[in-house]
Amino acid sequence: MNMFETREAVIMAFDSIRANKFRAFLTILGVLIGVGSVIAMVSLIEGLNSAVAQDIESLGSNVVIIIRYDPNTNFNEMTEEERKRKPITIEEADVIREQCPSVDGVSPQNYYFRRGGNIVKYGNQAGNRPNIFGTSVDYEKVNNLFIEQGRFFTQAEDRRKINVCVLGSDLANTLFESENPLGKMILVNNARMLVVGVMENRKQNLGGGNENNFVALPYGTFHKCYPWEKELALFVKAESTELMAQAEDEIRQVLRRYRGCPYNQDDNFAIMTQASIMEMYNDITGGIWLAMIAISAVGLMVGGIGVLNIMLVSVTERTREIGIRKAIGARRVNIFFQFLTEAMTLSGTGGVIGIVGGLALSFLISLLSPLPMVVPYEWVAIGFGVGVGVGLIAGIVPALRAASVDPIVSLRYE
Repeated sequence: MNMFETREAVIMAFDSIRANKFRAFLTILGVLIGVGSVIAMVSLIEGLNSAVAQDIESLGSNVVIIIRYDPNTNFNEMTEEERKRKPITIEEADVIREQCPSVDGVSPQNYYFRRGGNIVKYGNQAGNRPNIFGTSVDYEKVNNLFIEQGRFFTQAEDRRKINVCVLGSDLANTLFESENPLGKMILVNNARMLVVGVMENRKQNLGGGNENNFVALPYGTFHKCYPWEKELALFVKAESTELMAQAEDEIRQVLRRYRGCPYNQDDNFAIMTQASIMEMYNDITGGIWLAMIAISAVGLMVGGIGVLNIMLVSVTERTREIGIRKAIGARRVNIFFQFLTEAMTLSGTGGVIGIVGGLALSFLISLLSPLPMVVPYEWVAIGFGVGVGVGLIAGIVPALRAASVDPIVSLRYE
């Protein structure tokens, strides 16, 4: 089949679509849904990947997180010994800081979540359910988040449990508007705290939570106010990215020794790094990929059946046309490729519309959520190829039937 014949077949296919718009739409609907769902989901997953990677990178490539349990722990399957695992303590933060030469800083963090939301007030102004957490003087360099106004609290204030605090930028704006917050007393739940600093602005995180709506207290002060809050996480910064593995080994050895973990038993704590967090995230998104493939496969199967049905109907409707074409010299191969091209054009059109619809849907979601829109160019090409491929597969049987029509019989067909 030469270029001229292919062009003519494509033109005839579009003429058929224009002549039967509603029928053509119903025919390509399955292909449209299948390709559109693939493009939209891939775009969203790629955007999610990008956002998660940025969030994880914001922790710092040389930061290790130490927590009590691995995030993948199934608490229903834990042994009694695991359930009794001791929480991470502030003493362990001191031990790591003193005995791990590859460590540059340790920032312990634990949060207080009050039922109904924390109350933080200055005069008649109140914060919107801010986070309250205790930490150490290493918080700035470990979290790569620095003071914009005033200062951070000192180690002496932490040790003496002085009622001072540092505010997130959004909370400071809410409480004080145009007033200078430094040196002002605020109410933090049931305690009065002196504001000594305001942190710089950090962009909104992936989950839509406000990273700038918080009150940071010296750990000693936090423990004085909320002594029942025992669960603690340690954010540990290595001297450099190159020393990450060495720092992790030092931390593991020091903690195993400090926590009395026998040599023949697993760690009774968990260490997370950027790599382990990304691995955990990829395990989660693996299920999303499977769901995406299943949804798109069903849509494409329905689309293929629709193309097959409409092309069989088209062969029947155009039986006389086929006879005339054969009578004036068209060969079976010409008829075969004409109908096959029509089927591919029909489903390819559905693929193009599906691509546009999928990108439009992902753009709309990106406007309504913190997820960025990422255009998956390779998947756009794959989506179009799949759309055309469905037409190729579904069009073979109708094309063979059209090519095998007897010209004498078809000329008599009414």
